[in-house]
Amino acid sequence: MKSYVVYEDQSCKIVDNMPMPKYGDYDALVKIESCGVCNGTDTKIIHGKFKGIDKYPVVLGHEGVGRVVAKGEKVTTFEIGDLVLMPYWSDVPEGYSSGWGTYSEYNIVTDAAAQEKDGIIPEEFSYGQRKLPADFDPVSSAMIITFREVLSTMKAFVFEENKSLVVLGLGPVGLSFVQFAKLTGMGPIIAIDISDEKLELAKKRGADFVINSKKQDIVKTVREVCPNGVDFALDAVGITSFINTALEIIKPDAKVCIYGISENMSETVDWSRCPYNWTLHFHQFPSKKAESDAHNQIVSWIQAGILNPSDYISHVYDFEDIDKAFENIKNHVPMMKMVIRF
Repeated sequence: MKSYVVYEDQSCKIVDNMPMPKYGDYDALVKIESCGVCNGTDTKIIHGKFKGIDKYPVVLGHEGVGRVVAKGEKVTTFEIGDLVLMPYWSDVPEGYSSGWGTYSEYNIVTDAAAQEKDGIIPEEFSYGQRKLPADFDPVSSAMIITFREVLSTMKAFVFEENKSLVVLGLGPVGLSFVQFAKLTGMGPIIAIDISDEKLELAKKRGADFVINSKKQDIVKTVREVCPNGVDFALDAVGITSFINTALEIIKPDAKVCIYGISENMSETVDWSRCPYNWTLHFHQFPSKKAESDAHNQIVSWIQAGILNPSDYISHVYDFEDIDKAFENIKNHVPMMKMVIRF
């Protein structure tokens, strides 16, 4: 089996002779069809900057979609041929660490419901492993993992309808926040980026106002739209300095929300120019139970034609060309979600 592996010196390569994942009574073996590239998690693991992963080499990939090709005797939720989301290879070979391991030709899903029925407490990750409708495209469906993370994070931040929102950073994550905020009745929604192209996309996704932070003053422009400040200010990209900018644009009792993960793990916060009462809320690792709770809503929006995963994907590469995706990130090539096809 082939897997994509990163080493301590930040080099990456496809390893050809990896053993097949082992599956037990409650597991199903999955042949991977696609895996989304996560600019945040994947690149931070490559650079040795992802908190909690420090033993290399690491088998990468966590946004996988595949089909069940075999299953354990106690599996009832999954059937052979099912399209499934978010496999996870936990028992990688000795000498390797798991970065979820979905840039691999095969992987594993676990039947949490069957385990619970038999009195077994499932591992938390297994709750997020869900079936997709049979007619969903296995390549574009990799984007559904991001969608579920975003919608579950909105619930964690306690976003509410009729509340104002500023979103900084308009990659696939930020644009998802914009679209879902509009779908759930928030407004006005103000989107911020340095790319006019992405600002136009934000308008199409439902942003009421857009700000090019290279050309416009964020604080001045936001205050023109919301003179009393906004209810929520969200960092969706990982720019820690935005915390201080956000403190100048929020209203009393508002919330500064941090979802984007920065390689910089600290920031000096100056609250001299903000209201007396405010909340700083970091939520950067959604629980798989929460993602599972968001699953049906995302699927419903897609089936209704309200949400199209392909709108968020800019590049698709065959597994053999996976290095091209990470070269794009290194060279700052304009992109949306990139997906690796197996």
